[in-house]
Amino acid sequence: MKANEVNLNRFLSEYNIQFVIPVYQRNYDWTLSQCRQLLNDILFIGTSDKLNAHFIGSIVYVHDDVYSASGIKELTIIDGQQRLTTVTLIYLAIYRLAMEIGNDFLANQINETYLINKFANDEEKLKLRPTENNDRVLKYLIRNDKQEEYSDFSRLLDNFNYFDSIISEKNHEAIIKGLGKLMFVEISLDREKDNPQRIFESLNSTGLELTQADLIRNYILMGLNRKSQNRIYENYWKRIENFAKDESTNSSKVSDFIRDYLTLENKKIPNKNKVYEEFKRKYETSTVEVLEQNLSPIKKSAKYYSRLLNPKNESDKNIRLQLEYINRLEINVAYPFLLKVYEDYLAGVISKETFTDVLELIQSFTWRRFIVGLPTSALNKIFMRLYEDVDSEKYLTSIQLALLNKKGNQRFPRNTEVINALKKKDMYGIKPKNRVYFLERLENHENKEPVKIQGNNDITIEHIFPQKPEQKWEIELGKKEYNFIKDNYLNTIANLTLSGNNGNLGNKAFVAKRDMNANGKEQGYKYSRLWLNRYLAEIDRWGREEIEKRFQIIEERFLNIWKFPEVEIKKETDFNEINIFYAEEPTGKKLEYAVFLNQKLEITEVSKLYVEIIKTLFESNPQAFFISDLSEKLSLTKDPNSCRQATPINKTYFIESNMDSKGKFDKIKKALTVFDFEEELTIKYKE
Repeated sequence: MKANEVNLNRFLSEYNIQFVIPVYQRNYDWTLSQCRQLLNDILFIGTSDKLNAHFIGSIVYVHDDVYSASGIKELTIIDGQQRLTTVTLIYLAIYRLAMEIGNDFLANQINETYLINKFANDEEKLKLRPTENNDRVLKYLIRNDKQEEYSDFSRLLDNFNYFDSIISEKNHEAIIKGLGKLMFVEISLDREKDNPQRIFESLNSTGLELTQADLIRNYILMGLNRKSQNRIYENYWKRIENFAKDESTNSSKVSDFIRDYLTLENKKIPNKNKVYEEFKRKYETSTVEVLEQNLSPIKKSAKYYSRLLNPKNESDKNIRLQLEYINRLEINVAYPFLLKVYEDYLAGVISKETFTDVLELIQSFTWRRFIVGLPTSALNKIFMRLYEDVDSEKYLTSIQLALLNKKGNQRFPRNTEVINALKKKDMYGIKPKNRVYFLERLENHENKEPVKIQGNNDITIEHIFPQKPEQKWEIELGKKEYNFIKDNYLNTIANLTLSGNNGNLGNKAFVAKRDMNANGKEQGYKYSRLWLNRYLAEIDRWGREEIEKRFQIIEERFLNIWKFPEVEIKKETDFNEINIFYAEEPTGKKLEYAVFLNQKLEITEVSKLYVEIIKTLFESNPQAFFISDLSEKLSLTKDPNSCRQATPINKTYFIESNMDSKGKFDKIKKALTVFDFEEELTIKYKE
């Protein structure tokens, strides 16, 4: 590796050279604010006689002694493409300006010095050769054909237009002068002696903002020759990138997809910042053949992932609708599980009806949990391993049973629990997306002509008893009932409906809202075709009794939409084993056995289970005890005399054992939580 401080102009103006951005590099993504900052810096140093240089970072490249047939020297850019591309755009904008003002000398000087290799063929003409999409844009800008229009989104095009709008006759000389003062550290790598991937990782660790997907792409492609790079990129990685894209926002979800895929494969959820490391541990890149073998199933899953991200790409309307609901609720934690279910559907393992039923089941499970207020953090582990419980002969039933057997914070809320919670829950204050989802599903259940609420500006959410009611409300209801409704029902589902005339109905008295027909436009509830307003059209007042009656109507509809599975499950007392987090207190009980990390432990005493679990965890990762508060909670020590009852867990360390069985259970649970092993210990009490 050689490192030198170099003037950027001198670097760019080298004769017969091409700066190649390899396919494994991330896209050009500098924002306008970054471009503005660079141009301001260039203008500042260009107008200053005191500053002779301005440092802009480093450019790392590999030469590989690659020359084209026409003698063009190719430098593969490992790091620095954002700066190189941006400076090229600035020179291109100056070139355009020079052409417009008739300064042919300046135009030719810039074009032939910084933009093109004058005598090279078309493929090697541009000094900068970006990746495919940006290459098309750059060539389009160079051509400057007024009859041609580039319609696709391009950050490169946006940034050029910015420079083109700022650079003028008044400032271009200062900008040229400033460009001449730009300096950088040139780092030249020898592939035979240096490891480009390690250097790339080192650069990333010092602050270069690369995604996990960027790092994985580089890991896959960087060590290959140019031909193999293009083969793997075109046949696999490019398709993965295209599939794992949220088309509504044009944003890449490759990092999320790889994380979900690894979760599915490893039965363990990688940390968001450790996806690359997990991928590298699991998949080797020794040969092109090994790469293709590893990437083939990933590409296949990415195709299903595309439908989860972009339901509009699903051809079946019923499946598409359920996917849209799941997408709207952002049940992303279910994606690892749904990837496998989607695969089974497309492979013909399950029917369309079963697939739709599974999608509805997932909604029922997650929405009921939301209504009750159960923590979403539990969902990761539930869906991570849910596919293991699938019985292909009883596909839907096996999933239903698996979810129904969850206990504690992982439970599937029963009807009574969810209805009691729904009656009191503030459904107006929840996320707008969730609120619209809820009302839309209530309204459109078994509706032959569904009403679109999402994105429909003509329909708004209406408080029947207003948030700021007219005085007439208190007069009609009486102060006691008025205050009770205001304090207990204002934002609950029983008091919410949909209206196309929210601004008109507003705070008026109930009968006025029901009968409104201003200018013959039938704004009132009695004229509404919406199911949510049907009961409102039939009543003459809106008090506590009517609110509770309407809730009963909504309750019945709720239970028909977000159904509780009608399958027979064993009574809780029949379970042989139970997760320690859901088990009864151990006081006065004996164990028959325990199962930890899929290993059966023939242990009958809680005290012995306590020591065995802590021993096993300490042996696997002692550091975890000290970077958390676990060592303090367990009174972990090297001095047995500091404990009332010291029990060794290895030759050096002891833990406190002077506590009752409940205390030992609590310590075990604490340790399991620190290690993220809440699902890994089950016990069976003796009868």
